[in-house]
Amino acid sequence: MKAFWTYTLARFAVFGVCFAIVWGVSQIWLETNTVSTIWVLLISLVISSVISIFLLAGLRDRLAQDVHDRASRMTTRIEESRRAEDVD
Repeated sequence: MKAFWTYTLARFAVFGVCFAIVWGVSQIWLETNTVSTIWVLLISLVISSVISIFLLAGLRDRLAQDVHDRASRMTTRIEESRRAEDVD
């Protein structure tokens, strides 16, 4: 679970930084209204997603390995349980 929370918090941090930068730039050139705020949000989501693909690759790989290991352990337990039921 640690890998999940580390990756999730890193994604939020990247998004927060992107949002702050895009919002700051938009305040210089655009009027502030609801529509511009929505555009800032959408642009920040796209930029942070692209950055996360490259910047957080190591964390994502670690998360994927953690999920794979956990699934393998669960599959092993299920198989052991089935074998125990077959013996009875």
